[in-house]
Amino acid sequence: MLRDLVERTLFFPTANITFFEPQSYPWVAAVEADWMAIRKELDALLVRRDEIPNFQDLSEKQKPLTEGDQWKTFFLYGYGVEAEENCKRCPETVRILQRIPGMKTAMFSILAPKKHIPPHRGMWKGMLRYHLGLIVPGPKDACRIRVGHDVRAWQEGKSLVFDDSHEHEAWNDSDAYRVVLFVDVVRPLIFPLSLVNRAVIWITAHMPSITEPMDRVRKTARATAGKAAEAKH
Repeated sequence: MLRDLVERTLFFPTANITFFEPQSYPWVAAVEADWMAIRKELDALLVRRDEIPNFQDLSEKQKPLTEGDQWKTFFLYGYGVEAEENCKRCPETVRILQRIPGMKTAMFSILAPKKHIPPHRGMWKGMLRYHLGLIVPGPKDACRIRVGHDVRAWQEGKSLVFDDSHEHEAWNDSDAYRVVLFVDVVRPLIFPLSLVNRAVIWITAHMPSITEPMDRVRKTARATAGKAAEAKH
């Protein structure tokens, strides 16, 4: 495929790597050090979990991957667009996210018990995906992700960094909800490849497949904030 050829050329020699060592990114340690501050804000959101939108209701592209309320997402940023009302509810999380160079997308990804996300691929190899485990129920390895031929299990307060352009799938085989902080960051590249990569990301961010879901995110966030304000009176 043309996409594979372009990506392998641009991202050689790391094109075939699935998981990257989190320690290779200096910002990871700072995020992990404050993970309980993020968890505290997540716990407050989960009190009203039913109000958090289902992923497929925000993006129709997700319908082949999920149904019902098995995968909920609370967006803070999407391809650089801020969900203002959601960010106001999670100021500590937003503060910590600002430590991540090239952060473009950030959300809480909430998987229901026994949920399996089937195999799929990300849009572009120029982004790397970061997961910080926030709620990871047992038993060990019940909550895990496969990227390419490699499988890793989430751990609370620990990080995974991977290339989601490889085929990947995820499982929550436990009897409780699994939640991670899900972040997409610009893949570090040398000049001038970095310019090419950022141009592709900019173009992607302005495609309807991105702008329309983010419009829904912001509209849903405003509506939820309005209901919360009314409930206080």
